[in-house]
Amino acid sequence: MSELKLALEVPRWTWQCYTEHLGLVLGLSSVASIQRFIVVNWTAQVPHGAALASEVVVLAARIALVVSLWRIAMRGQALRLSAGRAFARNHWRGLLWQGAFLGAAYLAFEVLAEHALSRLLPEPARQTYLAILLFLKNPTVIALTFLWWIGVLRQAFRTTSESGTDTGRAAVRHSA
Repeated sequence: MSELKLALEVPRWTWQCYTEHLGLVLGLSSVASIQRFIVVNWTAQVPHGAALASEVVVLAARIALVVSLWRIAMRGQALRLSAGRAFARNHWRGLLWQGAFLGAAYLAFEVLAEHALSRLLPEPARQTYLAILLFLKNPTVIALTFLWWIGVLRQAFRTTSESGTDTGRAAVRHSA
């Protein structure tokens, strides 16, 4: 199996897990979506204390999302540091592909969508654009990124009971 194919297993698994657990993802991500929409769109009207408290609630919702997704993804999995070391040694090119994929996503959704496109809009429309963009990014881009990182860790550190260490091949093929 080529390193590119190995690297592509993670986004495939990520998408499958995302769609299978869409209710959980949308439910917990909606906390951040609604908070960002309100706080960014009506910054001047939201008291500082309320904005700060809402950030704490968003942090709690994101932690709950990551912990929930981690538990789903790692159900029945055994992770070992030695497996991660072996994976990095044997599949470093696949890890470079993962970095390239995530870098491309960052470029598209952070640099282009959030910064470059907003500069093309008239000044009065920028705040509303950012509020809507963040509303949409929370249940999609951000949640998928969390899942993607979990998938990378799952692929790299997974072990099997038969041979002791699985160097990553087929590590993310099985549904969470």
